[in-house]
Amino acid sequence: MELLIIKCGERYLKTSAADYELVDFNKASVFPLHQLEQVRDMETRALAQGFSELCVKKLVLTEEDL
Repeated sequence: MELLIIKCGERYLKTSAADYELVDFNKASVFPLHQLEQVRDMETRALAQGFSELCVKKLVLTEEDL
């Protein structure tokens, strides 16, 4: 499975409506790949709100039996 996430330095963005907050990985907002354009828009809006060091990352998740 592949998902998108917005990283900010060593933390991540959590999105709600038009608001953003920095959180740890386990609280970050994630998005399917087909929403790349919307994620890039969120990145641009977060930059305009003063966040820096932003980058969109692709998470690649695998599932395996234990």
